[in-house]
Amino acid sequence: MPKTVQIRDIDDETYATLKRQAAGAGLSVPELLRREVARLAARPSIEEWLERTRRRTSTITNAEVIEALDELRGPWPDAYH
Repeated sequence: MPKTVQIRDIDDETYATLKRQAAGAGLSVPELLRREVARLAARPSIEEWLERTRRRTSTITNAEVIEALDELRGPWPDAYH
């Protein structure tokens, strides 16, 4: 059975932004919020995400990561040599 949630004390600027975003998407504010709440609920918590991430294995070594970062960053300025 669907549940109702009420949010109080939303400041005028925030509500105006929600109203603009909803209108831009062709939705009412409640429809926009319903969509966003469903999207938020579908995401794992930070703890769940970290646990899943810890269980992943990788064949990339720390040295390879450092090498790739060094390549992206480019050479160090002379002041640091």
